[in-house]
Amino acid sequence: MNKFTMGKLVATPAALDLLVKHNMTPDRFVQRHMSGDWGDVDAEDAAANDAALDYGGRLLSAYIIGEDRLWIITEAVNDWGERLSTTILLPTDY
Repeated sequence: MNKFTMGKLVATPAALDLLVKHNMTPDRFVQRHMSGDWGDVDAEDAAANDAALDYGGRLLSAYIIGEDRLWIITEAVNDWGERLSTTILLPTDY
């Protein structure tokens, strides 16, 4: 079950390269993110994400793939109550 809307989904070339390298698609990671499975974040970041579901803040998930970390970031709610975009990226892309 999705806990929020993600807006437009985009990915950086480096994130896509990582997924291709490991013969993966972003689908399962996006589903985990949208269901509130924040992956490999610390307890403080997980709690911040849980709170952000209520107050509309930014959401960050992290997933380990091989030796690398994949991030998924959904932007905070705007003035109209919408989350406009979600980005799949590597920490080095940030």
